[in-house]
Amino acid sequence: MLEAVCLVDEASLLILAANHAVAELVGKPVHELVNTPVQGLAATPQDFVFWSQPVQALAEGIHSETSVLHASGALVPVERSVRGVTLPNGGGALLLTMIDLTAQRSTERELETLLSELRATLDSAADGMLVCAMDGSIRAFNQRLVNIWRIPAELLTRRDDPAVFAHMAKQVREAELYSERLREIAADPMQESSDILELTEGTVLERRSVPQFSRGLPVGRVYSFRDVTRQAETQAHLRLAARVFESSLDAIFIADSQHRILRMNPGCLKLIGSATELHVGQPAVSLFELESPDRWMTDVKAGWKTSGFWEGELWLPRVGLPPCAVQLSWVVVYDDGGKVMQSIGFMRDLTAQHNAQKRIKELAYTDVLTGLPNRLLLSQRVETAIADAQEQSDGFAVLFLDLDRFKIINDSLGHPFGDRVLQLVAERLQTCLRQTDMLCRLGGDEFVIYLHGGNAKVAEGVSRRILDEMLRPFTLDDMGFSIQCSIGIALYPHDGLSLDDLIKQADTAMYRIKDRGRGSYGFYQPQMNANLLSRMKLEHSMRQALGLDRMAVHYQPQVNLETGRITGAEALLRWRDPDLGAVSPAVFIPLAEECGYIVALGAWVMEQAIRQCAGWVELGHPMVVSVNVSALEFRQPDFIDRLTALLATYQLPAHWLELELTESILLQDAHETEQRLRLLGDLGVRLAIDDFGTGYSNLGYLKKLPIQKLKVDQSFVRGLPEDEGDRAIVGAVISMGHALRIEVVAEGVETLAQKELLQQMGCDQFQGFLCAPGLTPEDLGELLLNPELVQQRIQG
Repeated sequence: MLEAVCLVDEASLLILAANHAVAELVGKPVHELVNTPVQGLAATPQDFVFWSQPVQALAEGIHSETSVLHASGALVPVERSVRGVTLPNGGGALLLTMIDLTAQRSTERELETLLSELRATLDSAADGMLVCAMDGSIRAFNQRLVNIWRIPAELLTRRDDPAVFAHMAKQVREAELYSERLREIAADPMQESSDILELTEGTVLERRSVPQFSRGLPVGRVYSFRDVTRQAETQAHLRLAARVFESSLDAIFIADSQHRILRMNPGCLKLIGSATELHVGQPAVSLFELESPDRWMTDVKAGWKTSGFWEGELWLPRVGLPPCAVQLSWVVVYDDGGKVMQSIGFMRDLTAQHNAQKRIKELAYTDVLTGLPNRLLLSQRVETAIADAQEQSDGFAVLFLDLDRFKIINDSLGHPFGDRVLQLVAERLQTCLRQTDMLCRLGGDEFVIYLHGGNAKVAEGVSRRILDEMLRPFTLDDMGFSIQCSIGIALYPHDGLSLDDLIKQADTAMYRIKDRGRGSYGFYQPQMNANLLSRMKLEHSMRQALGLDRMAVHYQPQVNLETGRITGAEALLRWRDPDLGAVSPAVFIPLAEECGYIVALGAWVMEQAIRQCAGWVELGHPMVVSVNVSALEFRQPDFIDRLTALLATYQLPAHWLELELTESILLQDAHETEQRLRLLGDLGVRLAIDDFGTGYSNLGYLKKLPIQKLKVDQSFVRGLPEDEGDRAIVGAVISMGHALRIEVVAEGVETLAQKELLQQMGCDQFQGFLCAPGLTPEDLGELLLNPELVQQRIQG
């Protein structure tokens, strides 16, 4: 490029000479430029300031870039140089040289445009880009890289490359392996690499690295980072699906758009029992036993169209195995155009389910233990019989049979043995019936028999036959034993119009037999239900009575025969009901024992007696109070603890409390009973045997146990003084008691003659109506305050 040169007068700043390059630069001929001010070339205010500087400053030499004004009005960029020179005449001048930069500026603009486009391309790329020099320093990156790696803005603005790399390494799940891999890449500038990185927050990146070349030599490295998290998840799902396909216990097949089999999983091959190659390419319908494959395929397509799948139960023929029922779920897969692309069939073997259903049906209608029909099957049979009987005016009989004392077998020999006995009983009962009859086990040791067309005579004959058959001994595990049963009979339609009614009535009749000694049979009588209803009402009223304050404890005094003074009292429970009136203890006590409510009643009576006795002790009238204890209450695990707590609560010395026990208590669980009695004796509680002589006495316990008192039952006292047998028994009891140093109390003394005879025999105490019946605490307190009243009563 030709350099434009002007010679400028130092003093006047007029152009003395210019070459043709200047003329081309400004668009004017040379002669128009000579003798004109150099400021005419100025195009900007800065240039006017420039030429206004002192000549000495300009002469020293200045190099800069500026623009000159072209004759067309355009600004031409130039590189300007000014320095001082000496003219031949000795004068001073400035040499101005200018180089046209127009082409250079155009090239620079093009380069800037290219760079902007490159930057925009980088920033719009889906991958994060990082360009590094050979020394590892960062030369360029795009915004996507910043987003992927979450690089803070402050790291970018301060150009801290090590901090940026440290930030990236910290985000990689296996940072050490990541750093080691970078060192390997840096050691080989020509290497191309591809790696998978997993960030700590779960993102998965694919990193690709290629060398950057200039003139055939590596000058740096370009890294690209692509977020492949979704692809990785997709691949994982595909691998999981493949694993599920291969390992699924369900049989799975895949069919093409023409419904031909493409693949079968191992579960499918196992179910079918043949190899894959025998079925691949075959229509899927060929797998199943179908009456009309075409019609079935039409139904399948209809299911696909409405629901996307078809589901149903089919029979599957198998190689070397019997056919099996399968549940098929056949799902269709459409392409984007809505055409069938593939279909997937899922088959589940229903063999176990069918067997289970069959077993459930058996269990629903039969007894598991004996295999006999159960109540459900019996009810269906009886419903049919009732329908037939209504049309033909026929009847039938229902027998309710219960094994007597079967609990003894279970308790002594175990339930497994008892179950086997029930199976033997079922077999034996079955031999007593006709084919038209039905034997049903309700549960436990209870059986119900339906006698088809049976009247009272038939029912009685079958019952006798059963009782006779049960008399024959049973043998199991070389052990012989006997079982008897009680049978209740109800007749249709006389005793009930439904199975439930007939079973209930037969059950009622059976329990009447048990009450009368067991081992027999009996017919239902309407009065039985009336008795049961009244018994149920009585029990309900009894359970309500305590909470409604309808029960009270009365006390019958016990009198010393020698002194005639009251020395004790027996606590007696009394119940007065607004509807029933005064209910006798002989009525409600046995009922309470039978239903278990005796425990609650006994606990309440015990607390009332201890509280009252403590009150008499505090008032200065101490005496022993006797409380009857039932066998069920005595066997309660917390009986002694409750008793101890009550004595402590009311601060009653234990020797003022006496427990009256029946002989039956002493004979049950003799070892445990002895331990309990000794604990009570250690507490200081007195023990008395009530109704002595009426039970199955074992006199050995009198010398082993801490018994302080024997109470002669009123059944022996009632015949005194006339009955010689009663005199002998009472005398023997008194003599035995005294010999064992045990006090003897006679119960039920009502006459002066009885009292005098007992006194002659040496009896210690008595109680009965001769002195007083059961009294309220207030009335008994009155007697204690007035001993003369007692003397008047007992002396007639």
